[in-house]
Amino acid sequence: MRPADLAREHGISTQAVRNYEQSGFIPPADRTPSGYRVYTSVHAAALRTFIALIPAYGHARAGQIMNAIHDDSLDDVLLAIDRGHEQLLRDRETLDSVTRAVHDLTDFEPVLEPRTIGELARRLDVTPATLRAWEDAGILAPSRESTGYRTFRAEDVRDAELAHLLRRGGYPLARIALVVRQIRVAGGTETLSAALSDWRRRLTAQGLAMLAASARLNDYLNARSDHPRQSTQDQLSNPSRPPGETA
Repeated sequence: MRPADLAREHGISTQAVRNYEQSGFIPPADRTPSGYRVYTSVHAAALRTFIALIPAYGHARAGQIMNAIHDDSLDDVLLAIDRGHEQLLRDRETLDSVTRAVHDLTDFEPVLEPRTIGELARRLDVTPATLRAWEDAGILAPSRESTGYRTFRAEDVRDAELAHLLRRGGYPLARIALVVRQIRVAGGTETLSAALSDWRRRLTAQGLAMLAASARLNDYLNARSDHPRQSTQDQLSNPSRPPGETA
């Protein structure tokens, strides 16, 4: 196969194929006497695998996985995959917590009159120092009276209620501040609920991409078993054989 043959299947440029080879995402190509690259079905399987890994684990981690395969380091391959699944699980847990928190906010009695820091602290059963810490973290943005005292409007109380729920769930202030900012930009919890639904769809798509990438990865490991260089999978079935030694 020529670089153009591999590039055509995925709608990428021949330069991209050469860049992937240089980065170790596909194995080194053989060369003709005149210096032209020659690719095989193994290279095609490698490229299919790398392309499938990107939507599942991201470009950087996909590259790490492919480099680990070509270094015959199955432990590093599995570790990168495990970390990807761990991140997806954390994202799902965060999504569930935020979704519950947004849902729970609708059950709170609406606040019509501005509250002082003491009144809001009593409402949440926290200390005023906690609210000041949340303000320093960018979670709360109360207005100030001419006397300098903080005034918490209805939207500030909403943000504080959400922060209180997420804080009880063990989330750090930085992550809570990000969620609260999303609500402010969205203009309320209804718009954020739609954004959360879209986030869930994207996480589902990523999970399905992981399944598809696993199939491609398994195919590639099998394809490498016919390559002159010993594959990682062969090392598992022949643990006594030194790395790099062929049958």
